[in-house]
Amino acid sequence: MALLNRPYSYTKIQFEDPDEIQHRRAQFLIYKVLQKADTRSRPSWLRVKVFKLKIKIGKKLKKLRKGLSSNLFLAKADFCKRISCVLKSCKFLLQGKQDAVVGTVPTVF
Repeated sequence: MALLNRPYSYTKIQFEDPDEIQHRRAQFLIYKVLQKADTRSRPSWLRVKVFKLKIKIGKKLKKLRKGLSSNLFLAKADFCKRISCVLKSCKFLLQGKQDAVVGTVPTVF
């Protein structure tokens, strides 16, 4: 039992009620929030200006990104349309050659 008389020794504690534990945690969190509120000071004018500038830049970047995405979508659709036209024309060329080859072959009957 001499071990328990030391300042940093372990002692057996009684089990606490869960409601008491929750109440103690809530008190601790309230204390921390109040402590943060006390340490916060009024924001400086420079910080406010920087914050407003960040918002303005963010809005402009968002508009730019939307504009680029719509332009890319239109360019992609136009490209697909052109490729499909080229493929269709190649298809007609190939079919036309096959018809011409079949027409020149003499019939057996």
